[in-house]
Amino acid sequence: MSNKPLITPTLNDDDKQRVDAIFEQVEQSMGFVPDGLRLYSVSPAILESFLGAVGYFMSHPTLRPELLAMIRYLTSSKVGCSFCIDFNEAILVKLGINLDDVRAARDNVNQAPLEDKEIALLKIALNSNDNPDSMDEKVMEEARTLGWTEREIFDAVFIAASNRAFTTVLKTFNVEQQGSYS
Repeated sequence: MSNKPLITPTLNDDDKQRVDAIFEQVEQSMGFVPDGLRLYSVSPAILESFLGAVGYFMSHPTLRPELLAMIRYLTSSKVGCSFCIDFNEAILVKLGINLDDVRAARDNVNQAPLEDKEIALLKIALNSNDNPDSMDEKVMEEARTLGWTEREIFDAVFIAASNRAFTTVLKTFNVEQQGSYS
């Protein structure tokens, strides 16, 4: 299998200006433009929608960045998306979590370096990708008993599903490593 991306975004002048403005903001915020976003630029409206969701989660009113990054990390680990695994590992380490503790969660979610309440929500989010039919009133009530709101439960499931979709798109078009568009 070739390491070359299967899609190289080619934009008309209007879309190019729109995407360049988006990438300028991303570069100012992150210091670089991930190749996954470069791939998404093939459809500027989807890129904008995706970044809108990213922005929402970056400033989530109640879910801690550690929990959100762990949801993305373990979701990416399950599908083996190298860029997403490495990217979220780096975020978790930057948040002050020991890399060995982060990696231990890949083998046992109960080892995730999170509060017990957060591990319960993490499990719901991960299970939603693998077995969405398992969500029922009992699971919801257990989460509510721990103090999670419906919005927080929904948001955790949404970020897991969104991350699964993102990693699937990257893998499908062979954009799993930063530098794919070099």
